[in-house]
Parts: sequence; C-alpha cells; structure tokens
Amino acid sequence: MQADIGLRPGRMMGQMGLYRRFLGNQIRNYIFGSAVAVLAVGSLILLSSLEISSIEYFRLLLVLALSFVIMAVMEIGVFINQIRPVRTALYEDNLTLSMLEEAYLHTHQLPKRAVQRIMGPHLLGLSLPAVLMTFWMIYNGWITIPYFYLILAMCGAVLVSCMHALIEFFLTCTAIIPLIKEFRNRALEQYGVDFSLEGHVFVPIRPKFLVSCMLIGTFPLFLFIMATHIRLNGQEGPVVVVGLQSYWAWASMVLLIGTLFSSIAAWLLTNSVQHPINELYQAMNQVKDGYLVQMQDEYSDEFSKLVAGFNMMVRGLQAREQQNRQLLDSYFTTLAVALDARDPYTAGHSLRVAEYSVIIGQLAGLTGQQLDDLRKTALLHDIGKIGVRDSILFKEEALTDEEFDQIKSHPVLGENILRQIEPVEKMVPYLGGVRSHHERYDGKGYPDGLAGTNIPLHGRIIAVADAYDAMTSNRPYRKGMDHDRALAILEQGRGTQWDPEFAGLFLSYFGRKPEPLQTGYTVKTG
Repeated sequence: MQADIGLRPGRMMGQMGLYRRFLGNQIRNYIFGSAVAVLAVGSLILLSSLEISSIEYFRLLLVLALSFVIMAVMEIGVFINQIRPVRTALYEDNLTLSMLEEAYLHTHQLPKRAVQRIMGPHLLGLSLPAVLMTFWMIYNGWITIPYFYLILAMCGAVLVSCMHALIEFFLTCTAIIPLIKEFRNRALEQYGVDFSLEGHVFVPIRPKFLVSCMLIGTFPLFLFIMATHIRLNGQEGPVVVVGLQSYWAWASMVLLIGTLFSSIAAWLLTNSVQHPINELYQAMNQVKDGYLVQMQDEYSDEFSKLVAGFNMMVRGLQAREQQNRQLLDSYFTTLAVALDARDPYTAGHSLRVAEYSVIIGQLAGLTGQQLDDLRKTALLHDIGKIGVRDSILFKEEALTDEEFDQIKSHPVLGENILRQIEPVEKMVPYLGGVRSHHERYDGKGYPDGLAGTNIPLHGRIIAVADAYDAMTSNRPYRKGMDHDRALAILEQGRGTQWDPEFAGLFLSYFGRKPEPLQTGYTVKTG
C-alpha cells in the first residue's frame, strides 16, 4: 500500500506532462499547417496576384486577420471538446476499464476528428466571414475587385482547407502514439487487459491515398490557374477579355488532366501498398490457424523487409514447434516405456502396438495429424493399468472374475488419467482410442459395449495391433504363439472381435489374403 501511495503522485505528474506535451504538439502542428496552407499559400500567392492599391491590400489583410480570429475562436471550442476525453483519462486517477477503453478508442479517432474540425469550423469560420466582409467592402467601394473573385476565393478556401486538413491528419497520427501507449499500459497494469483494435480500420488506406495524391497533384495547379486569371484580369483591352475566355477552357483541360493523373497515381500507389498488406494479413491468419507457412518475397521496396521479418518469425515458430513436438513425443514415449517397465514380460508392448497401429493407419489412408494422434493414442492405450494392483496385473494363475473386472477397468482409468492433463482440449484426440481399444466389433467388448463403427476409429485400429502383440508376446502364464498362428486367429475374428477392414489390412500387410468373414472366435488381450 505504501508503495502505491509513493508511486501515485509520480505517475500523475508523468501523465500531466504527457498531456502537456501532446497539447503543445497539437498547437505547433496547427500553427505549422495554418502557416503553410492559409497564410503562405492563401495570402502571399493570391493576394500578391491582385493589382490593387496599398490601402485595399491592407483592408484585405485586415479582413483575413478578423476572419482568422473568428475561425480560431470557433475551432478552439471544438478542439477542447475533442480532446476532453483524453484530458479526463490522463488527469483522473481512478478510471474504470470502460473509461480507459473509451479514451483509447477516442484517441485513435483524433486524426479523423482533426480533418472534421478543419473542414468544419475552420473552413466556415474563415471563409464565410471573409467573403461577407469582402462583399460589403466591394459593395461600398472600399475594394475595387470583381465579385467573381469571391467565388474564386471560396474555391481556394476549400482547397486550402483540404491541404491543411491533410497536414493536420498526418501530424496528429504521430502525436497520438504516446497517448495510445499510455492507455494500453494503464489497462495492463491496473486490469490485466491489453487493448487492441483487432484489425478495425478507422481510415482505410485507399481513400487516404486517393485524397492525398489528388490534393498534392491538383492544389498547385489550381492555385496557379487562379493567380494567373487574376493577373490577366487585371490587364485591360479586348484582346485580354477574349484571351480570358479561351484561358478558362485551357485551364479546365489542365485541371482535368492533372486530376486524372493524380487519380491514376493514387490508385497505383494504393494497390502497391494494399497488396503486400493483404498478403501479410492472410499469411498471419494462416499462422494463427496453425499453418506455419512462409511468404514469397516478391517485393523490392521496404515491404521486402517486412516479408523477411515475417518469414524469420515463422522459421522461429517452426523450430519451436518442432522442439515442442519432439518434447511431446518424448513425453508420450517415456510414459509408455515407464508403464511397460513395470512388467519385464510386456516390455516394449506399447511401442510395438504403436508401430503396428501406424502401419494399419497408413494402409487405411490416414496421414499427417490423424496418424500422429493414432500413434500417441496407441502409446498410451494401457496407461490405465497404472491403477491396477501388481498382485493382479502380474498374477501367473488364472484370474478370478473379480480380478478380471479390475483388469477390464483400465480403459476407463486411462481415460480419467488423461483428462487430468492440462490443457484438457489437447488430450481430447486420445481419449476415445484409450477408452475403446477393448471394444469388440460385435458389441461384446468393454467398457461400453459399443459395436461396429460406433467404436471410435483409433479404438478399432489399436484393438487389432494390441491383439496381435498380445498373442505373439511371452507372458508369465504362457509362451507367445508364432506369427502365422496369430494371423490366423486375427483372420478368424474379423467382423466379430475386430473391425474387418483394419484386420484385413493388417493381414494384407503380411502378405496374407483375408478370407470370407467368420464369426464366433474370441481372444482375450487384457
């Protein structure tokens, strides 16, 4: 508790400092964007193109200054409202998780809100007062410029605001990064929750690139055309009037071509960026689903570094996956060997059953993960015998019915043992085979009396492999039978004790052609 009390003021001071730095960055960014887009372009280029007296020039600058003040008042109010959730989140000490998440999402939307602010109160607060005051001055004869210039000024204001919004958008994208990190860290520290947009996109790449390229391509053209028109219009004579008419036809064509080329460039640039992003996203989805595939490196720009980094990550995951697989295989094999080591007469039984089961599985068309699951199930098929007393398990005389019932309990014991291993879902592929490897195809087996294809696939395969190894292995109470005799018994029990298909495949593997199905033969494998 004392540590928390000592750290809290320091944390609060850090958050206040973070907010002040963010606010300072936003103010500097705004001044920079305004200076570039409004003052430098709007006043120096357009106003300098006008052929007017000094006093008229001063009056226009005064109009621009007054309009700028009106715009600033309106925009500051909107800006304060936009950043209020961020300020609250940074200055409030006891925030709920939902409040932190709201501040996190709101911060991500600040670049988009900056565009809305520039195209709303910024544009209207500047252009409307400026146009109205200029109109009033022209009407009263204080400024001698055509009314048509007000239309050009409105068009220029929209274009200048678009350029300002573009600058503000990208600068805000950089400014919010420390805030996003802060909200994520606080959620992790206080609630153990990691915030993420989970792939949600607030501003897609395509419209971002289209608008940016079109503005970059058409903005200087439009300003040049307007300034040239103002220059030409300031001259006198009928030749100039005729020239202005053809000038706008020429200017319209130049604007159209500029817009067309900007659109094509934006489309090509967007595709060149979206394609590798989509490829990387699809590859990451495959990795998420467990398919550790590497990407083809078909790029010659910085995306090649991303692909190389992604492939390096996949190779690392593949190496770790291989290590985990080897470790798990060793774990299963060790369990099987440890189980078989209890009885020198059955040493290697689980390993041999696993080997025979894999042979049958391959002949049946199983591959990949199915075959691996079958092998692991076969290795652990007798794990439940750990729960059977040695006096019963190693008894050389005939078992009593009660003792045999205890032996018959080992499939259920084995399933229960595997269910204790975490995570439980990783053991699910092995449970059915372990429980059912003593079921009979005719329904007379144990523990559940399942019949036919109701018996799990692994259980039917392991039953054949287990019976063969049990018959050919030496036991305290009998000597193992020879290979041909064991195959003959398997052949006789096809369709009754064992699945006819899997028993037939096992017989075929040893070059023995299965005969027509027979009934009534039983082998006790324990």
